[in-house]
Amino acid sequence: MIAVDSNILIDIFTADPNYGTLSAQALRHCMQQHGICACEVVFAETAAAFNHEHLFKQSMQELNIEFVSMTQDCALTAARIWRQYRKSGGKRHNMIPDFLIGAHAMQQCEGLLTRDRGFFKEYFKSLNIIDPLRS
Repeated sequence: MIAVDSNILIDIFTADPNYGTLSAQALRHCMQQHGICACEVVFAETAAAFNHEHLFKQSMQELNIEFVSMTQDCALTAARIWRQYRKSGGKRHNMIPDFLIGAHAMQQCEGLLTRDRGFFKEYFKSLNIIDPLRS
């Protein structure tokens, strides 16, 4: 399975004029090659873009995106990498969700479909990144 990042889904669901088409094409390509899943962080971040929960659920079902909860080990890996980020001078305090998404994709999936290539490549070096802007 390929994990999908919130930015891809929000691009698609909001018909983003800059990234919507590219993100949709990349998602379709990944669906043809693999299954697509999203962890709880991605579900929560994406659902926040909808006015009604039932529309979000329906949209995710239509795209056949599977909810795959992260393991305890993923959460601990995210915490470990977060600590490394802070010790190396990282100043942002509200990024832990990105570390959770990265750990989930790295440990439970075959890769991550995201536009945030730089961040994930820097902190999750072994993670297979699929970037719709580079496909």
